[in-house]
Amino acid sequence: MIACRKSFTDTLLSLARMDKDIIAVTTDARGSVTLNDFAKELPQQFVECGIAEQDAVGISAGLAHSGKKVFVCGPACFYVARSLEQVKVDLAYSQNNVKILGVSGGVAYGALGATHHSLHDIAVLRTFPGMNIVLPCDARQTKKLVEFLIDYPEPVYVRVGRAAVPDVYENDDFDFAIGKANRLLDGTDLTIIGTGETVYHAHQAALELRKYGISVRVLDMSFIKPCDEEAVLKAASETGRIITVEEHSQYGGLGAMVTEIISENPVPVKILGIPDENVVHGSSSEIFAHYGLDAPGIVKTTLDFLK
Repeated sequence: MIACRKSFTDTLLSLARMDKDIIAVTTDARGSVTLNDFAKELPQQFVECGIAEQDAVGISAGLAHSGKKVFVCGPACFYVARSLEQVKVDLAYSQNNVKILGVSGGVAYGALGATHHSLHDIAVLRTFPGMNIVLPCDARQTKKLVEFLIDYPEPVYVRVGRAAVPDVYENDDFDFAIGKANRLLDGTDLTIIGTGETVYHAHQAALELRKYGISVRVLDMSFIKPCDEEAVLKAASETGRIITVEEHSQYGGLGAMVTEIISENPVPVKILGIPDENVVHGSSSEIFAHYGLDAPGIVKTTLDFLK
């Protein structure tokens, strides 16, 4: 297993060796972001801002405005809270070509707790015109994403976790296109839509549900914005029920997006996410289990939903 953040920074370094216009800006190179090798090997293409996310976004916007391909990297909780105004004005509104790598998106890694959770980021950034949002589900998809982003001309928020994650894709032979969902399994009884690290759990749950004779379609919705509305509408019409699974508040995220898409022709939807409460303290796996976001929890929700 490889952490998506490590796949991201390793791929970025590999590409930056061949392209001097690629610049990495960070506020936590030694902790969250795994950019140490980049800093040592390409110091002229690296900017460390310390704990100053607002400055980092402004610096990145200026570098992008001068023609550089800029990746600003650090804890998701600070880039979509402390520096939110800079993201809104300097990146989205001004359409500066900056990619934000938000690490520890969703529930915070380890013992960092409530101040480091980022459970509002999708809801907020979905409302910014011109901002793209992507949640890769594993290391292979992350690598393809970075390769795509190098020459993509718009601002993008990439949200990943901190810990190593299981592979969803067994090899590199899978589609990756902006605004498109990947169908991992086909089914007729209902559709489970996951994004980011929840995709693995959705896939495992669907495999387990086969033992109950339940046929589940699974969609990897890596692109939240632009999103694959066609895949959602097709799932609604062909399977009749949808469960969404996200490491995010139940308000304003993937589940809200799906219900908005099908609002004119609604089908039953169950949104699995973090409820409107202060999150219990624990590891990511413990929190997932507590809120039913892991495979056993999704199986239970599905069986109850189908009743």
